[in-house]
Amino acid sequence: MSQRHYRLRWEQKAQDIPNNITYSISLEAVTTLIVFLSCQLFHKEILRESIIHKYLMHGRCLPYTSRLVKTLLYNFIRQERSPPPGTHVFQQQTDGGGLLYGIASGVATGLWTVFTLGGVGSKATPQLEQCSPLANQSLLLLLVLANLTDAPDTPNPYRQAIMSFKNTQDSTAFSSSNPHAFQINFNSLYTALCEQQKSDQATLLLYMLLHQNGNVRTYVLARTDIENLVLPILEILYHVEERNSHHVYMALIILLILTEDDGFNRSIHEVILKNITWYAERVLTEISLGSLLILVVIRTIQYNMTRTRDKYLHTNCLAALANMSAQFRSLHQYAAQRIISLFSLLSKKHNKVLEQATQSLRGSLGSNDSPLPDYAQDLNVIEEVIRMMLEIINSCLTNSLHHNPNLVYALLYKRDLFEQFRTHPSFQDIMQNIDLVISFFSSRLEQAGAELSVERVLEIIKQGAVALPKDRLRKFPELKFKYVEEEQPEEFFIPYVWSLVYNSAVALYWNPHDIQLFTMDSG
Repeated sequence: MSQRHYRLRWEQKAQDIPNNITYSISLEAVTTLIVFLSCQLFHKEILRESIIHKYLMHGRCLPYTSRLVKTLLYNFIRQERSPPPGTHVFQQQTDGGGLLYGIASGVATGLWTVFTLGGVGSKATPQLEQCSPLANQSLLLLLVLANLTDAPDTPNPYRQAIMSFKNTQDSTAFSSSNPHAFQINFNSLYTALCEQQKSDQATLLLYMLLHQNGNVRTYVLARTDIENLVLPILEILYHVEERNSHHVYMALIILLILTEDDGFNRSIHEVILKNITWYAERVLTEISLGSLLILVVIRTIQYNMTRTRDKYLHTNCLAALANMSAQFRSLHQYAAQRIISLFSLLSKKHNKVLEQATQSLRGSLGSNDSPLPDYAQDLNVIEEVIRMMLEIINSCLTNSLHHNPNLVYALLYKRDLFEQFRTHPSFQDIMQNIDLVISFFSSRLEQAGAELSVERVLEIIKQGAVALPKDRLRKFPELKFKYVEEEQPEEFFIPYVWSLVYNSAVALYWNPHDIQLFTMDSG
């Protein structure tokens, strides 16, 4: 055999290695690191120091930080499918040189059989086995490393690497203050993030990158196909009943971070979507991404009002709507209706609590035995939400009235809802503009006569929007909310990440009775 022919055969075999031996060994290495770090599971308190912490944060491991983070990210990006069990890279040969390769192949195949068939006590994870165990395990390890607590004298180098990596097309010099920076292909990363949002861990990675890495955030906001990322996030919120609370929360925070950008808030109303099949309440043959986002967030608020009643979820939903409100454009008829319907629901709830408080107070006048329920607190929460909804409506009317005839139409159709709030001390100021708009357009409709068609009413509204003097609307401070992590975020994220590892890691088992970090029903 010629030397050239032998080299070609060797190169061909070398190209096959990543799909066979290397895949299994890489998976075993990543899994081993997860196991080393899993001592955290058996401690109720967040571990600040341990032997594995010291090895990873200092010494000979430190120079490999950026390479490890980059490799784990690329494993996630590639989503490489596992080789089938029994695949051998090198066939066993009779000459002396083939024995070592045969043994190596046999070991790798044996390791892989353990992962595909599942070890003793392992959890069934068929959805992961169909995809890429290496990508899944790499992502879990990346999340664990990124959420390690800082050492007393050293910030977490893995978090630093995640915060500072750049696009391969970025030619600017790295900062000398961060030795762990590296470059990665942002287009490939963006595609993987768009495609993998059904998993908690991919959504958590997206949150971390948008919140902590300014390069990634700038890149994402500049994409002209932002719907590919936003639609999977909206689906998570839409199917809130099927998702755990942490996944919903992360999806909502991602939307809040995106809505901090005015360019995003404008562009989403320019993206027109066709036939949103997963939205079941109404057939949406054509709707802007912005109107769909509004519909899903409002649906989340309504679900939260009737089920979970989580004030923090309410606050973040309303903050996202508030951030977008000044840039509302050409709202879909159904989106405009749902905004007013939500206000109607809040108004009824407000009246119900007031009635309950009044009845309870009357019943307690003759008896001092039973304590009064804390209706004042409930009323305060509802009034805060009503105030925010009025501010959102007012912001749209003040900044983009002429762009939203459907919202004015919905406002006029349900004008009686707002009557009780005109003289309410908590809402008087914000009601001025809304009351002015209702009065102005009601007058024009009365002048046009009775029995007007929907089309004619919208035409009158569009004409009136041009005629309404803008200086008659009172200016309020711009509605802008920015997401800020709570103090000591590790108290939330470390248990959350390890709950994902416990539930999603391939062929790993921990005795649930020994786990102290989180409860089995958390999330």
